[in-house]
Amino acid sequence: MNIDLEIAQAATLKPIAAVAEVAGIPAEALDLYGKHIAKLDQPFLKAIAERPRGRLILVTAINPTPAGEGKTTTTIGLGDALNRIGKRTVIALREPSLGPVFGRKGGATGGGYAQVLPMEAINLHFTGDFHAITSAHNLLAALVDNHIYWGNQLDIDLRTVTWRRVLDMNDRALRQIATSLGDGFNGLPRETGFDITVASEVMAILCLARDLPDLEARLARIIVARTRAGTAVTAGDLEAAGAMAVLLKDAARPNLVQTIDGSPALIHGGPFANIAHGCNSVIATEAALRLGDYVVTEAGFGADLGAEKFLNIKCRSAGLAPAAAVVVATVRALKMQGGQAKDDLGTENLEALGNGLVNLGRHVENLRGFGLKVAVAINAFGTDTAAEHGLLTHTCEERFGVKAILCRHWAEGGKGAEALAHHVVQLAETDEMPHEGFHVLYPDELPLKEKIETVAARIYRAAGVSFAPKAKRELERFQASGFGHLPVCMAKTPYSFSSDESLLGAPTGFTLPVREVRLAAGAGFVVAICGEVMTMPGLPRVPAAAGMRLSAAGEVEGLS
Repeated sequence: MNIDLEIAQAATLKPIAAVAEVAGIPAEALDLYGKHIAKLDQPFLKAIAERPRGRLILVTAINPTPAGEGKTTTTIGLGDALNRIGKRTVIALREPSLGPVFGRKGGATGGGYAQVLPMEAINLHFTGDFHAITSAHNLLAALVDNHIYWGNQLDIDLRTVTWRRVLDMNDRALRQIATSLGDGFNGLPRETGFDITVASEVMAILCLARDLPDLEARLARIIVARTRAGTAVTAGDLEAAGAMAVLLKDAARPNLVQTIDGSPALIHGGPFANIAHGCNSVIATEAALRLGDYVVTEAGFGADLGAEKFLNIKCRSAGLAPAAAVVVATVRALKMQGGQAKDDLGTENLEALGNGLVNLGRHVENLRGFGLKVAVAINAFGTDTAAEHGLLTHTCEERFGVKAILCRHWAEGGKGAEALAHHVVQLAETDEMPHEGFHVLYPDELPLKEKIETVAARIYRAAGVSFAPKAKRELERFQASGFGHLPVCMAKTPYSFSSDESLLGAPTGFTLPVREVRLAAGAGFVVAICGEVMTMPGLPRVPAAAGMRLSAAGEVEGLS
């Protein structure tokens, strides 16, 4: 059995009302989903909205490798540790997508003794939020085709319909499809395709909306196509926003669960950071900030993707400012960044570690470029050596100017991250270190093309950006149509600073190819799709699904 699942299934969970009480949430504010999961109700969310905010701590990481970094595990461990040292803390995470769960990555509930529970429920259907998002998205797709079928009163140009369908599963066969085949009773045939639900603009809207009225207003601004005269056609024009909001009414409420140590955790929303903005919902983050002295949250994948979007998109939209950022790294992953083979990672290799540290150093430098105080969390593995830990901590302090803290939360829970918790509190509550104050990377008024070039140059260290002709034309059209003030959401491989996942470490001098751009007017950003990244992933040769089953007792086995 998977050790994380075994630990999760052996844990004793508190009734969710007891966890809510720790966070100051009354029992009457909970809608129960069984014994250990609840949604917060809207009246309670409104009642706490005027409370002062606590301190927000962002957890991010180096570029991911097959060796693992443990960003979610560290987020949970740090939250537990802050509670252990007397800081009232709430954890805010994203919901897992079924695509990675049954594909390559596995679930997203942490690991070892730093997990959120119940692990199986969270990783599978949870409270149905993703199903609601999928349904709302596909309702709009059905309404587009239905409007065209019944006479096309809005004069939609079929060649310009951009609203695809979504499914919360990796399925490469659906990337490009033809619809309405057969006789005329099925409508007019056209080419379209599917994206994974986490890439849906509806997901992004739910995660960036402040409340239900804002949610419905954003849904109405979704652009689905253009008329033959070139005018944008929106979900509002199709009178779809109200029905979509109805489907999303309950999905817009945060979900409360607990860690193995009993810390409260709000898990809500789940956009991927490689193809979307990669952060949990503003509603959940704001609620957590009103409930805790500290809130520990994460942004997906490495800091070049998740953290950049958290800061440039989410913080800009919601008026948030992190008190500190933590970059998670492992000796194993850094050695892979330095060229060591995955099968040899258990062998001490100071040369490979030294070479791979440039990846960590660039992420630290980038985060400081936002005016943030930064710490490094070393997520310890049993195969690490004292010499490797020594080189990592020395390099961080002497070359990068940050403190690296050795953490053992996987094996020890919150106790194993107390040193990190104390350092984070020092960063967040004192001004001993030089600190400019948080600021975004570019101003609203910078043109869209230059925003993309700014991220490419300052975050990725690209020598330049090449825009496909269609992408360049679309950017010019978005700019001319009044969307130039929006931030950009970069979609690229998470495995490298470049668009080529084989370029490890800290590459420079490359050109970033932007092949496509998409306007997410309701979410409030423009997506730039770089290189070969897909908005509908595929399953690996041996998907994780192949190892899952139910035991004779009806318990889940093989879920990681």
